[in-house]
Amino acid sequence: MTMQQEFSDVSAQLTNTPSGLAEIAKRHLVMNFTPASKYRDDELPVFVRGEHCSVFDENGRRFFDGLAGLFCVQLGYTHGAEVGDAVRDQLAALPFQTTWSVAHPPAALLAQKIAELAPGDLNRVFFASGGGESNEAAIKLARQFHITRGEGTRTKFIARRVAYHGTSFGAMSLNGMTDVRKMFEPLMHGVSHTHNTKRYRRPEGETAEQTTAFLLGELESLIVQEGADTIAAIIMEPLQNAGGSLTPPTPDYFPGVRALCDKYGILLIADEVITGYGRLGSWFGSAHYGFQPDMITFAKGIASAYMPLGGVIASDRIIETVLDGPLGMFNHALTYGGHPVACAAALKNLEIMEREGVVENVAELSPYLGEKLAEVASQHATIVGDLRGDGFHRTFELVTDHAAKRWAETPLNAGDFVGGHLNPALAQAGLLCRVAIDAEGNPLVQVSPPLVMTRADIDELAGLLDQAFTAATASAGL
Repeated sequence: MTMQQEFSDVSAQLTNTPSGLAEIAKRHLVMNFTPASKYRDDELPVFVRGEHCSVFDENGRRFFDGLAGLFCVQLGYTHGAEVGDAVRDQLAALPFQTTWSVAHPPAALLAQKIAELAPGDLNRVFFASGGGESNEAAIKLARQFHITRGEGTRTKFIARRVAYHGTSFGAMSLNGMTDVRKMFEPLMHGVSHTHNTKRYRRPEGETAEQTTAFLLGELESLIVQEGADTIAAIIMEPLQNAGGSLTPPTPDYFPGVRALCDKYGILLIADEVITGYGRLGSWFGSAHYGFQPDMITFAKGIASAYMPLGGVIASDRIIETVLDGPLGMFNHALTYGGHPVACAAALKNLEIMEREGVVENVAELSPYLGEKLAEVASQHATIVGDLRGDGFHRTFELVTDHAAKRWAETPLNAGDFVGGHLNPALAQAGLLCRVAIDAEGNPLVQVSPPLVMTRADIDELAGLLDQAFTAATASAGL
């Protein structure tokens, strides 16, 4: 049998999934953040192919992917063959080489392209394999920058409450999600958390400007309390994902954070693992919200998740300082950082995004998406307390007690509603989205679809949400 025949056989096996594969997965595959019920009693979906904004399971059933895989499949599922051609060509030419004191065309050209797209003087790119690795690298780069400048006391970091930055040791330490981190504490020393930008439960009558003033005042107070000369960096997502599509309260918020960083000599890291590469209608969320970070961390959308890739984009000032230091190098390395095949996939992904006007599509259709989702929220006002977000990243926060802005424990608690009614209704409707119960006990329904979504797709997405909310509230008796 030739290699091509073997490849065809494997491809056919993956496309035409045999029955029983779900049971194989339950027996042998340890899945990400997956509850025990999925290994035992619950049905486990097995997806075998995708097309545009949809994926299909082994039985041929279509699901609208309202989460773009995991906030990452910017191009949807139609361009795999074109990206695959670039991958195949790179595999034939140079399947692997490191970036340890050597370079190769895909990594060099991709770094150049990213520098062209990034704001300001963010011209230097260190590659990793994913978001957690990217934030881990940013932690070390910030620390080394300050050490090189003779400010080795700057070892602490400030992040925001409920924020998620990854699951590796350092990145998990940045997390403001108590349930994710507390099992593994003690973690990296010296991480403090300030309020995030959620306004839904701020005091009645408080203006957006007052919220901004409060947040910036609290942040400065924390800096002073910790000791400004002990803080290496502040890390924030332009739009915070965990907690539900949390946007800045006013255009002055992030410039205010930037001003505090400049005042106290602190680096500002924008975690753009989700917001980077078009999700908000700009190439980067930091540019979208009008502020200049010292570093941007990225992953997910850089290659539409067709291949695993991430990294850090740093300013010339940071990298030149480190290179001029006693070590003469950034003291960090990853075997797969800048993998030529992943970089080739990313270059093709960015080429397609520019050719198809994908970022412009998000900017154009974002208002329409907001309008259609607002109609859904209005139709289901009995349970929708808040709808928020920006670009192609939106969240419904569900409540039963609108006065208290909470999901009351009766007639059924949030967990029972989500597990017994909402998730089954979404599955029945054929819609994939993120459903979670937030730190305050309210269910969140998050949609963040592929960036190639059309007006017709938006109409379908809104219709599926309406269908699922209708079925869930009816079965729950709400």
